[in-house]
Amino acid sequence: MYDWERTTKQTVVLDIEMAFDIKKAAETDDISYTLDYKTVSKRVIAFVESSQFFLVEKLTEEIAQLILNEFNISRVKITLNKKGAIRGANDVGIIIERGHQ
Repeated sequence: MYDWERTTKQTVVLDIEMAFDIKKAAETDDISYTLDYKTVSKRVIAFVESSQFFLVEKLTEEIAQLILNEFNISRVKITLNKKGAIRGANDVGIIIERGHQ
């Protein structure tokens, strides 16, 4: 970790895949039976903006747990990219997959 990373706001890009049972939504064509992506997105953005973790590994793990616990998701895959973190690379990042046991 570099000192400048603690004082400069940085861009992270998240790609989130969530396992959610959409069968009833598909059968009924009723939005109330599907996952509200806007609500998930707003919650994750608020969480990331207020976080102060030292490692992207910790941030990504906490995002996964938030999604699993707050949105009735059985499995989540998160790709986190940190733009401009290393000279000579577009981005660096990690991928994790988590689920309920």
